[in-house]
Amino acid sequence: MDVSHLLDGLNEPQRKAVAAEEGPLLVLAGAGSGKTRVLTHRVAWLVQAYSYSPLSILAVTFTNKAASEMRGRIEQMLGFPVGGMWMGTFHGLSHRMLRSHWREAGLPQNFQIIDSDDQLRVVKRVIKNMELDDSYWQPKQGQYFINHQKEAGRRAADVHVGPDPQQQQWVKVYREYEVHCQRSGLVDFAELLLRTWEMMHNNEVLRLQYRERFRAVLVDEFQDTNSIQYRWLKEFVGSQSHIMVVGDDDQSIYSWRGAQVENIRKFEKDFRGTEMVRLEQNYRSTSTILNAANAVISRNEARMGKTLWTDGEEGEKIKLYAAFNEVDEARFTVDCIRVWVNEGNLRSEVAILYRSNAQSRSFEEALFNAAVPYRVYGGPRFFERSEIKDALSYLRLCLNHEDDTSFERIVNVPTRGIGNRTLDIVRQKARTSGITMWQAATSLLQEDLLTARASNALRVFLEMIDVLSAQMMGLVLHEQVEQVLAQSGLLEFHGNAKGEKAETRVENLKELVTAARNYYRDEEVEMDPLSAFLAHAALEAGEGQAEAWEDCVQLMSLHAAKGLEFPMVFLSGMEEGLFPSQHALNDPTRLEEERRLCYVGMTRAMKQLYISYAEVRRLYGRENYTSPSRFLKEIPAEALKEIRTRGGGFQSTWRAQDVDPLATGFSLGTRVRHDKFGEGVVMNIEGKGEHTRAQVNFESAGVKWLVLSFARLTRL
Repeated sequence: MDVSHLLDGLNEPQRKAVAAEEGPLLVLAGAGSGKTRVLTHRVAWLVQAYSYSPLSILAVTFTNKAASEMRGRIEQMLGFPVGGMWMGTFHGLSHRMLRSHWREAGLPQNFQIIDSDDQLRVVKRVIKNMELDDSYWQPKQGQYFINHQKEAGRRAADVHVGPDPQQQQWVKVYREYEVHCQRSGLVDFAELLLRTWEMMHNNEVLRLQYRERFRAVLVDEFQDTNSIQYRWLKEFVGSQSHIMVVGDDDQSIYSWRGAQVENIRKFEKDFRGTEMVRLEQNYRSTSTILNAANAVISRNEARMGKTLWTDGEEGEKIKLYAAFNEVDEARFTVDCIRVWVNEGNLRSEVAILYRSNAQSRSFEEALFNAAVPYRVYGGPRFFERSEIKDALSYLRLCLNHEDDTSFERIVNVPTRGIGNRTLDIVRQKARTSGITMWQAATSLLQEDLLTARASNALRVFLEMIDVLSAQMMGLVLHEQVEQVLAQSGLLEFHGNAKGEKAETRVENLKELVTAARNYYRDEEVEMDPLSAFLAHAALEAGEGQAEAWEDCVQLMSLHAAKGLEFPMVFLSGMEEGLFPSQHALNDPTRLEEERRLCYVGMTRAMKQLYISYAEVRRLYGRENYTSPSRFLKEIPAEALKEIRTRGGGFQSTWRAQDVDPLATGFSLGTRVRHDKFGEGVVMNIEGKGEHTRAQVNFESAGVKWLVLSFARLTRL
């Protein structure tokens, strides 16, 4: 079969990666170098050139969206569906394995996945049951400890913390958490991976079965894998398997999530005979932006090395703006966006990036005041919204009465007279008897150990769940959801409330029915539709947006921006202690990751890149005098253009109408004199009319706020 068409449109390194011989292959793919294209073409090449069956290919991505897009591209190239091909995230594929092999994994058949919020509720309950003071033994810290240990592949029995009494106590919390989850049939996200790895590692028959099945294993974003994910992968790769990993050590920015950039660096040692291909031609940014980004990242010593280039245009210089403070920075940014839009461009083509989410406030305020629509990227997602989580908890409890997390969440939602005192009694009964909360509630009613009012309220709830469970039998999935929403009282509860938020919640609940109606279940996984949908909801939480947004400016953290691209990008807050962060200043390893984060931010820009810093910044409730980031000094001078002089005026490339005039007679940067405080510089102006006040940085007296109608400031 002639397969040469699969190489059409690829550059030489891309062709080399796609048509490589079978065996270990590491593709070092720079930003904007077409890595997704290489992955999809490689799968098609394996199928057509090497006669691989799609069923024999395992492809791992980091988001379900990426998996869906890759599957669509592959099917378009091959001309036939590849529904049997295992493609998805680490968590999604682990879930599939555990559903198929729940006995081997030591799980109940109807185990339920819990997301991060529900996991935190379980940790809170464990801490309370252990009679620990949660103001000291904080549940969030316990959750982090548990997940950190799981991501490192350690059970509670495997954790060795030495003589530290605090760490010893967290190990005990971890142990009790394990007991609770096993008894209730609950599996958190980290457990999905750990349980799958344990099952494969300890079951030679199963391990050999899957190694024989999967002739090829392909992994995207390999630099973002953590310890357990890398070990997970190795269980699927045998001596006869072909493994291809694609990643970029220069874009490894998630160490705080457990990602280990060392994984990509040691791949060649772990897989002998690895062929490496570097993808360095960038199809996104101008050469000016790429040269600047290369100069910054080249300062990192621990890197595998590559240099991005483009045969596209040189483009404009990077604009550098020295703001007086964060208000000036935001005002300037909005002015630039106005010019961009007035020239016929879209607001959605603009991204404002920042190191800390707290920085968004000043930008949001400036955009709001200027009536410029914007969106803070990374707000609550559909399956994370409280009303949706309530509905899902009802569905889970109807499916599995032993789900304590769901029981606790909705036992009194909507309010039905079951107070904290009653719940404490139920919890105590469950703890002392070693049973679930449903069983404890049933036992308390049978033994008549509650007040008449509490007994009646609890009995009504249990009976409602039983009736709902029976009514759902025989209904299709979206009808099951409709039944639960109606009979639980959730729709009525939010419908009777007043205001826009209540209306939005009703709309969201109705949208859940639509989500169920449109849900497609993988027929290879032996699950009933409701269980599959609930697993899908848990796995999808945190991915994608629920609404189709209007044309608006995008605000996001630098971490959230990875994988995205925009014609116009503002990289803000480039100051020592903010970016790079204060924690990184004296830590070479952290500093290198901060530099990688800067590199990621710069390479999000396609045409125009603006970098700004403030001389004074009020953040986290403090006002700090700052100095420019060291990363600015690493950008070649010929790539930069300062667009504001130290005197406060704009250079000739900027029109006067681009900036809102100030009606006070003063502007930012104006030098002034005060009879008492001496000479200073205007840093900020706010208010109107006789209430207008200015923030002035005086040389001898420091920063002062002065009402202009009384201050008697003289312009110098």
